[in-house]
Amino acid sequence: MVEVESGHTNAALNPTLQSIHDNMLEGLGQLADYFGFSKVIGQLYGTLMLSSVPLSLDDMVERLDISKASVSMNIRTLEHIGMVRQVWVRGKGGRRKYYEAETDYWQIVTNLLAGREMRDVDRAITVMEENTTHLAEALNTMSETDKELARVYMERISHLQLLFQFAKLMITSVLGQAEKGDFPDIPGVYPS
Repeated sequence: MVEVESGHTNAALNPTLQSIHDNMLEGLGQLADYFGFSKVIGQLYGTLMLSSVPLSLDDMVERLDISKASVSMNIRTLEHIGMVRQVWVRGKGGRRKYYEAETDYWQIVTNLLAGREMRDVDRAITVMEENTTHLAEALNTMSETDKELARVYMERISHLQLLFQFAKLMITSVLGQAEKGDFPDIPGVYPS
């Protein structure tokens, strides 16, 4: 847990800041939805990312006008994938937990690729291997028409399997490069 100084939160934002804030939360919610997470995940991350101070669950409930149960469940997911972390706020006693967003975006990408994305690619490769093996074993019991279709299945599954193996190679390569910190110097994108 990281220790941070407590600060103040802005009760009413400047209209331009409020508009940008709302657009960012909407966009991050849509992005989260696109990648198979709930919109709330994106909105919670955006709320923490755009906050100058750590926020409690109650703060997030108030800012997003959603249930505490939803905030709690989705914050746990964000913690699990390394997008937020719990912090201790000096001067804020009690049992209230505070959170802040991870802003090392390469770390977030690395966590997602190494976890969920790699598992999904591995699972897809395994399913394709099992289906190809099952088809090959069943060929002798099929009519000629079915054998012809089974061969089409096997050929197309094989091509798709190559694509997924290439994706796995790319993910592994990106993770290896990230681990070594071997990226071009792109200010603000990859930490030096």
